[in-house]
Amino acid sequence: MSLQKKVKTAVFPVAGLGTRFLPATKAMPKEMLTIVDRPVIQLAVDEAREAGIEHFIFVTGRNKAVIEDHFDRQFELEETLAARGKTEELELLLKDLPQAGQSSFTRQQEPLGLGHAVWCARNLVGDEPFALLLPDMLIKAQPGCLAQMLETYEQTGGNVIAVEEVTPENISRYGVVGIGETIGSRAFQISSMVEKPPVEEAPSNLIISGRYILQPEIFAEIERQDPGAGGEIQITDAMIRLLEKQAFAGVRFSGKTYDCGDKVGFLAANVAYGLDREEFGDAFRTEIETILAGMKS
Repeated sequence: MSLQKKVKTAVFPVAGLGTRFLPATKAMPKEMLTIVDRPVIQLAVDEAREAGIEHFIFVTGRNKAVIEDHFDRQFELEETLAARGKTEELELLLKDLPQAGQSSFTRQQEPLGLGHAVWCARNLVGDEPFALLLPDMLIKAQPGCLAQMLETYEQTGGNVIAVEEVTPENISRYGVVGIGETIGSRAFQISSMVEKPPVEEAPSNLIISGRYILQPEIFAEIERQDPGAGGEIQITDAMIRLLEKQAFAGVRFSGKTYDCGDKVGFLAANVAYGLDREEFGDAFRTEIETILAGMKS
């Protein structure tokens, strides 16, 4: 039996402005942009729920109230659906809702970076390990990426990070990890971390992919962190210091990442998830083939 503390809480940083998606995000949070018919943030919550998470913490900013509304009940809508006999749609809405008391919201009052956003959740997380999911990084996987990571956490405890390979020209855009001792079939001890290194200085081609399981000691490291480029406090810098005191494992997860903070990644995610839908995937594929054939001609 594992002696590790169970990971019950997940933190979702959703305070970003979404400037790359203007004007769509002028009045709507980027996390509420839909992949087919589900908001990006809902898919991240689905992944956490599948992994057994019980408490969902959203670090929001101004103009993000619609996220809180999305995870609340809308009695008028429910009554209308019930009156019209739309049972399937009503059941879907209710199934997606966290239970009463499972959701918490806190405000990042200034855009001071991912590390600062995580630090804003410290009092809600308390002295417990927690998962951190970046909704922009949508990972299509079965089982979900966080569930795969928790398998490693049960073996190792400590801190766990999802990693994946990138091509050399993209290495300098991400945090990169060094590869230590192997753990099981797809995990390893992380020997080092470097934030956005030049390709010739990178310890590997494995980047940090927006999914973390962190021990609560990370909050003290973030609090000590000086702002870096752009005045932001980065989570990777705090993890580098924590690595001197606690073990970190990297998990080469099975799945495909779509960067939904990027327009091409967002469109690709819509295509991938749309093609997977049993009720219209074949018809959608036909439409895509027709469009491509028309462009070639």
